[in-house]
Amino acid sequence: MMRRFRCKQTGLIFFPAFDWAISPTHPEREERLLYTRDQIFEEGIMDLPQIAEYTPSLATVHDIARVHFCVPRVEDQTTEAHLIAAGAAILLADQIVSGHIENGFALVRPPGHHAMRVVHGNRGFCNINNEAVMVEYLRRRHGIRRVAIVDTDVHHGDGTQDIFWHDPDVLFISFHQDGRTLYPGTGFTNELGGPRAFARTINIPLPPGTTDESIIYVVDNLILPILKDFKPEFVVNSAGQDNHYTDPLGSMRITAQGYAMLTERLRPDLAVLEGGYAIETALPYVNMAIILAMAGLDYSGVREPDYWPGRFKESPERAGQVRRMVEQLLQYWEMRDQISPDPKFIEGKFYQRTKGIFYDTDYIEENQLERLRLCDDCPGYLWIDSAANHGRGRTGKVLCLSVPITACSGCQAEALDLYEQYKQRGNYRYIYLQDKSTDTFLGYDTVSRSEWRSEG
Repeated sequence: MMRRFRCKQTGLIFFPAFDWAISPTHPEREERLLYTRDQIFEEGIMDLPQIAEYTPSLATVHDIARVHFCVPRVEDQTTEAHLIAAGAAILLADQIVSGHIENGFALVRPPGHHAMRVVHGNRGFCNINNEAVMVEYLRRRHGIRRVAIVDTDVHHGDGTQDIFWHDPDVLFISFHQDGRTLYPGTGFTNELGGPRAFARTINIPLPPGTTDESIIYVVDNLILPILKDFKPEFVVNSAGQDNHYTDPLGSMRITAQGYAMLTERLRPDLAVLEGGYAIETALPYVNMAIILAMAGLDYSGVREPDYWPGRFKESPERAGQVRRMVEQLLQYWEMRDQISPDPKFIEGKFYQRTKGIFYDTDYIEENQLERLRLCDDCPGYLWIDSAANHGRGRTGKVLCLSVPITACSGCQAEALDLYEQYKQRGNYRYIYLQDKSTDTFLGYDTVSRSEWRSEG
């Protein structure tokens, strides 16, 4: 794992996105960051020599296209606020890798960890996956290959999981409230990644009411040992704060001190804000505790006004359940290179699965057929057949072809040939080719016969 000495600052970016909102009273609104910023300024955090504040820059349309298939185009699914939120993560990552700061925390909105590879609209308050955009930028611009993403939001990071499901070089770990009790209803222990990336996805569904004690147990006995084995070059924390005991959307019992201890142990290179909707009772305290922990400063005095030590006790039943789950997941991790694809999901040269995806914010129903080319020389390219129902009838189908950054020449040529073939047919409304090996994105509208191209 790449580590730097503790001699540099912690970089911060605040971006409340005043001009972006789902609705005026929606939980995902600008006040999420305004109360935090007031608290941090009041406590003098921004005046500390260990803290450096940065102004965000915009991600480019190509940065987004490197990750997402936005239907019909990136410009149709993003606002300037989305580009700034993703750009903030990129800017801090650049500063970290270049050695100008030790680590960073992007306190931004809109959030992103529910945005999947294909984007037809907003789901879970997310259009664009900020962490994924940043990771692919780092891989392309800085040559970083192995990345770990640890998602600590109360909701399962299903979008990040989807994007890196088949990627053996990205370890995705998510602990969250059990999906049987909370949106998006996924993130179970048997969701372990694709056939060439088995156990590079690790999900830890926690029972409602879980306290700091069990979270720290999971970190010490599961997450840190796996990170030590995986040896990532860069560690990202999808820093959702809705596990807090006052959050209106979750049912967990995590405190500001718990979040600080988690952060201190995890030592992420970059944290990117995700959820957290207790605007006054949680976010100012949790964010301040995380910032202090990242900067190597004393956070022991950060406490919520209504909290006292010992307020929440872990039940023996929950503690036992968590320990058994940790043992099971460690076994999966130890078997990660010994599992072969299930033959019932293989058709010819492809491993395939079908998915139904619901966009809860925009009320869109999407059906996907995803096919992975089983290649002996690289991770293989992806073929995604997607159709979405927007409530006004089903839209035309789209074909998405994604070539990994480490693709062999055979997979690259095969995907390009499929793109050219289907341009001449009438099967799909939009056809896309995302070639990460050459950093090229192509899109084609079969109705207007127009094509667009983007290169890094």
